[in-house]
Amino acid sequence: MSNKSAILMLIALGIAVFLANNCIIVVAEYEQVVLTEFGDPVGEARKVPATYLVMPWYQVHRFSKQLLRWDSERSQVPTKDKRFIWVDATARWRIVDPLKFYTSVHNFEGAQTRLDDVIDSAVRQTLSEHNLIEAVRPDTRPVDLPGMETQTHEEIVVKKGRIVLHKEILARAGTLSKSAYGIELVDVRIKRLNYIEAVQQNVFTRMIAERQKVAEQYRSEGAGKAAEITGTMERKLKEIRSGAYRKSREIEGSAEAEATRIYAEAFGQDAEFYGFLQTLEAYPKILGAERVAGTHTGLVLGTDSELLGYLKSARPGK
Repeated sequence: MSNKSAILMLIALGIAVFLANNCIIVVAEYEQVVLTEFGDPVGEARKVPATYLVMPWYQVHRFSKQLLRWDSERSQVPTKDKRFIWVDATARWRIVDPLKFYTSVHNFEGAQTRLDDVIDSAVRQTLSEHNLIEAVRPDTRPVDLPGMETQTHEEIVVKKGRIVLHKEILARAGTLSKSAYGIELVDVRIKRLNYIEAVQQNVFTRMIAERQKVAEQYRSEGAGKAAEITGTMERKLKEIRSGAYRKSREIEGSAEAEATRIYAEAFGQDAEFYGFLQTLEAYPKILGAERVAGTHTGLVLGTDSELLGYLKSARPGK
């Protein structure tokens, strides 16, 4: 092959590579393409995944078909019941009309800026038309909190709830976004609500006071219950002690009766011997063998005393 033929082949190959890179575009499943010529759109947007032939001087703008995320900056919003709160919102959106999207906002950053205005406005307008409790409660279930007896019934009624407010925000912002910017808002949610710093301390103070009130109520109920338990315990203890004392007295009485019966049976067998034993037991106490130290009590008995009868009848040496 001559040098001239090789050069022609290289030139042809370069032209083919140039045409392939600039005249052929591939649209993937997850994207859509807008073609422009010197800034002006050319034809309709390419949404179907395929390979397209285009002019080499066309500019290719690719946009995602996937869901995209939007997050708001924290903003201060007044509610219908004059509560000033900080609101953080989030949304999910996608591009449904890439041609209108390109001509209106041009790119992703421009879309985020427009959504800031559209969604923030819808959030602010919706919250300002409802009381704070509508944004706090997810649905219309009744509110049952300690201390609610001090409020009126109208102040705690939930007519819509946060879920319905989300739908209202989505309806307001979604219509404008789709018609003006080719954007479909799939969902809008309130991420966080909080009081502004000026009223947070007052809210915390009131919450602490309410908790302390409830705590005092529980302490009072606990003290009353403790007194009731203590009283019941003391009453039962007295009943137990009284029953035990009565039982002990019954046992003692039965024992004494049994002992008396035994003594009577024993004494009945030999009364004289019993008198003799009792007299011998009495002698040490009467005659001083067991007198308490330091006492000088005396006893004078006659010779004919029955107490000394056993002493007089005793024989010497026995």
